[in-house]
Amino acid sequence: MSSDSHAPHIVGYGKLIAVWLGLLFFTGLTVWVSRQQTGIGHVWGSLAISVVKSGLVITFYMHMRHEGWLLRSLLFVALLTLAIFIGFTFFDVLYR
Repeated sequence: MSSDSHAPHIVGYGKLIAVWLGLLFFTGLTVWVSRQQTGIGHVWGSLAISVVKSGLVITFYMHMRHEGWLLRSLLFVALLTLAIFIGFTFFDVLYR
C-alpha cells in the first residue's frame, strides 16, 4: 500500500460552490415539480430529484469518490437495505 493513498483530498471552493448552487437549483426544481398537477408523477419526479441531490452530497461533501472499494461497497449495501425496507413499507400500505 502506497503512502499517497492516505493523502488528504482537497476539493476547491469553486467546485463546492458549484455543487451547492446545483443543490439549490434541484431544491427549487423539487418545489416546482411538487406543485404540478401530474397525478402521481410529482411524487416520482421529486424522488428522482432527491436521488440526484443525495448523490451530489455523498460524492462531494462526504468525499466518497476518494474512498476505497470497501467503504463504497458498504454504502451500497446500506442504501440497498434502506430501499428494501422502504419497499416493504409500501407493500404493507398497498395491501391493507
